Amino acid sequence: MKLVSLLSAGRIVPEMKATTQWEALSELVGHLVTTGRLPFEKTEGVLAALHGREEQVSTGIGHGVAIPHAYCDHLEEAQVVFGRSVEGIEFESCDNAPVHYLMLMLVPQEKSQMHLQTLAAIAGLFSKREVRDRLKEAGTGEEIYAILQECEG
Repeated sequence: MKLVSLLSAGRIVPEMKATTQWEALSELVGHLVTTGRLPFEKTEGVLAALHGREEQVSTGIGHGVAIPHAYCDHLEEAQVVFGRSVEGIEFESCDNAPVHYLMLMLVPQEKSQMHLQTLAAIAGLFSKREVRDRLKEAGTGEEIYAILQECEG
C-alpha cells in the first residue's frame, strides 16, 4: 500500500504549533476531527490509545521523524495525517533529536497487516535525507503532498 493513497493535501498540517509530544498528538487528532475524518466523540479514546502506545516506547524513529500510531476499534478505515514542525518537537526520539515530521496513523484492529506494511513504507521513505530536505523547503500542504507523491512514486 502506498502512503500517498492514505493522504491528501487536506490531511497535512504544514505548520504545526505544538512544542511537546502530547500537544503534537492532540493537534494532529484535532485536525482529523476538524476535517471530518474522525468524530469528535472519538477524540478521547484515540488520544488514550496513542498515549498508551507512546508510553510503551516512543515512535520517534530518528532523523527528525516520528510515526505515532495506534489501533482503534471504532474505525472503519485507516486515518492518516501528516504534520510538519519547522521549530521541532521534543518527542523522546531514539536519537534524542527534535521531530520535524510526524505521520500519525490510526488503524482499525482488523487491518493490522496493512498497518505494518504502511509503517515500513513510511520508515523507508523518511530514511532518505533527500525527502526530508525537500519537505523542509515546501511551503504548503499541497507542496508537501506533491513531494511525497513524487518521492514515493
